[in-house]
Amino acid sequence: MNGKQLFNRTLILGILLLAELSYSQVRLPRLIRDSMVLQRDTRLNIWGWASPGELVKISLDKQHVEVRTGPDGRWLAGLSPVRSGGPYTMHIKASNEIILKNILVGDVWICAGQSNMVHQMELHQERYADEITNANYPEIRHFFIPTTARLEGAAEDLRDGYWKEANPVDVKRFSAVAYFFAKKIYDKYRIPIGLINASVGGTPIEAWTSEEGLKEFPALTTLIQRNKDTAYVNNTNRLAVLARTKSQRKPEDLGMTGSVRWYETSYVPKNWQTINIPGYWEDQGIKNLDGAVWYRREIDVPASMTGIPAKLALGRIVDADYLYINGVLAGNTTYQYPQRRYQLPIGLLKPGKNTIVIRVVNNSGKGGFVPDKPYYISAGGQTIDLKGTWQYKVGEAFPPNSVTAIGISAQSQPAALYNAMIAPLIHYPIKGFLWYQGESNAGRPEEYASLQSALIRDWRNQWKQELAPFFYVQLPGFMEASYLPSESQWAMMRESQLKSLSVAGTGMAVAIDLGEWNDIHPDNKKDVGDRLALLALGNVYGDKSVVQSGPIYNSSVAAGNKIIIHFDHIGSGLMTSDGESLNYFAIAGGDKKFVWAKANIENNSVVVWHDEIPNPLYVRYAWADNPFGANLCNKEGLPASPFRTDK
Repeated sequence: MNGKQLFNRTLILGILLLAELSYSQVRLPRLIRDSMVLQRDTRLNIWGWASPGELVKISLDKQHVEVRTGPDGRWLAGLSPVRSGGPYTMHIKASNEIILKNILVGDVWICAGQSNMVHQMELHQERYADEITNANYPEIRHFFIPTTARLEGAAEDLRDGYWKEANPVDVKRFSAVAYFFAKKIYDKYRIPIGLINASVGGTPIEAWTSEEGLKEFPALTTLIQRNKDTAYVNNTNRLAVLARTKSQRKPEDLGMTGSVRWYETSYVPKNWQTINIPGYWEDQGIKNLDGAVWYRREIDVPASMTGIPAKLALGRIVDADYLYINGVLAGNTTYQYPQRRYQLPIGLLKPGKNTIVIRVVNNSGKGGFVPDKPYYISAGGQTIDLKGTWQYKVGEAFPPNSVTAIGISAQSQPAALYNAMIAPLIHYPIKGFLWYQGESNAGRPEEYASLQSALIRDWRNQWKQELAPFFYVQLPGFMEASYLPSESQWAMMRESQLKSLSVAGTGMAVAIDLGEWNDIHPDNKKDVGDRLALLALGNVYGDKSVVQSGPIYNSSVAAGNKIIIHFDHIGSGLMTSDGESLNYFAIAGGDKKFVWAKANIENNSVVVWHDEIPNPLYVRYAWADNPFGANLCNKEGLPASPFRTDK
């Protein structure tokens, strides 16, 4: 053997030895780490990986347990229940030792769904500035799971994640709904609360359900099997990318391709027209334009607003925006949903005339500035209103999109988010589930009742907690208000959500009054979290004094030319939220032609009638995408759920 061969052999042996040593090191799942919150009063599972047959020793408080790994190197140890408290230290020892510090024992809640559960406190920091500043709750902790999808089956571990305490810095990344839920419970009982946030915007409920949980849905299980074919998925996505690439052209926005860009201070505007902000350009003389539209306005800024921090609010913009002030890019958002709150660097604004230019790019639907949102510049306690007349010019009109090839978005596929973000959690004992989702399924509401019931059963089965509490949010009002009785997919979606109350151990937070017609992400997250907390206080924590829900339809009975509606959860009694007459009740006879009805509260029931319908059969309440003005509630201020009797 020559020297080179000896060196190579030694190198290979060294690599194998390092690999063996690395494998033999005991390691833990991402969730089990410093600052975690463990579930009180139940058997605790601690698990991980080490060498096959290795002895692993775990100690917590006064407990000491040992477990030996299996042939696959996995191990799982059970600890006896621990009462609420801490902080504790945990030791895990095999060939190496891991010491976990600052552990609390309390109640752990899985917080899941789509974007309204994702939405962090920092996205609502104007409304909740004081809550953020005063966040001093080291016993409320949040574990955020980064978005990951997996088509080929359940993952063993999470990709990333850390436990964070509720302080003025870290609370900004907490789910706002989950934080207010935890805070209400903690303020009452001082029990440590752990929030595990597994939520992804724009995702359907079937993506969060396991393959086993979807076995009653043949079409979805067929998709799951198809998606396990990696070659098929890769080829489909490759063809979609190729089609998009062929359709893409070089940018032809006139505002970006000339010798002088339209945002530059040296640019002289010619042939610009007038338009209003806020508003969509399709509503102001521009027909069916997808493309880039530039907005321009000069404003006078007093010297007292310069040389200090300033903020510019641009409401919401559909879809993307590029904000230029005096020729400098001052802000950019690439999609429509975030509220625009741009912090302006000191020195950008100057005394006197300042030029604001906004390039808006819209890909489909109406483009422009969403009405009924804030548009202003503020600094030093002074404000300049930006609403009103601007100049505009079209930079580019996109041709119709002819691309039909669609790729496979993993996070929208059945079981894919369960596999990556839920499956790695199921050994971790919890108190219950919080669920805020439905917007992505609103286009097919009829099947949602079955899908949500399947998700509830599935998660309880996976955790082996048969009646684990499952509390969820009914979708709030959204989109334009209707002033005539009409059909509504969002109303049908709320009805499907309502049906899950027939599953034991569930509760629904009605949020019909908390929506915004022009924002699928309403700003009021505190009331949502508080209403979820009421469900937990009444059903989990045994607070019998809590009225946990607004009125829920129970039954109806015809009485001559009237229909009498009976409710559950009337609390101290029924009333209207605004002190006015009952609103948004509709009534119909056998023809199901609904008209607005008269309605009164009598003996904590609602009597509904119409003078021209002598034999009414059906009633609907708040049956619309956005039933603005629906005002039935109980005296505790909790709104009634929308419903219909013509099912």
